[in-house]
Amino acid sequence: MKSVRPPAIFRWCSPRFLTCEIPDRNRSVFLTFDDGPVPETTPEILRILESYGVKATFFMVGDNVRKFPELYRNIIDSGHAAGNHTYHHLNGWHTPTAAYAEDVYRCGNYFSTRIFRPPYGRFTPSQYFLLRKDFRFILWSVLSYDFHRGVTADQCLQYVLEHTQGGSVVVFHDSLKSIDKVRVVLPQFLSHFRAQGFRFETIDRETSFR
Repeated sequence: MKSVRPPAIFRWCSPRFLTCEIPDRNRSVFLTFDDGPVPETTPEILRILESYGVKATFFMVGDNVRKFPELYRNIIDSGHAAGNHTYHHLNGWHTPTAAYAEDVYRCGNYFSTRIFRPPYGRFTPSQYFLLRKDFRFILWSVLSYDFHRGVTADQCLQYVLEHTQGGSVVVFHDSLKSIDKVRVVLPQFLSHFRAQGFRFETIDRETSFR
């Protein structure tokens, strides 16, 4: 079974600046979506969330916000939170620190946020120490694998149901390669945790992390 948690190597990051879960919120789930907004997927996800009265945090690619500003506005106007996901969806392990930071700040030209999720969860110590003065890094405690071709919708649902608990930060994607699974899994995921009495909360810089 694949790991749903981020690599243990991130333990060297200070909890003051990096979050994988929010354990003191034991009846809350923090639902997040990466890689949008895109017109083929984001509106459908917004409709599902609205039908359950759930708010989420969208980690958005700056170039997508540039191309589809009305989708960004729909996300915000619907009461969801926004996070930075770089401008070009860069892999930090393959990008020099200065170029990576420039791309992150370029994303900030299109919307303002103080939370950041590195694409693929990949960043270097130098990138972390440079960016943490302006951003809290938000990783995850549960990864759905909705993007993975070898994972079925049933497996995706099993992963998130088995591993999500109070304080979990859960990752789905509003992307073309994920939407066929998300439209099946997300309603069941929301129904399950609503029935268990959990709340769904958004994440921002002012969230109480400790």
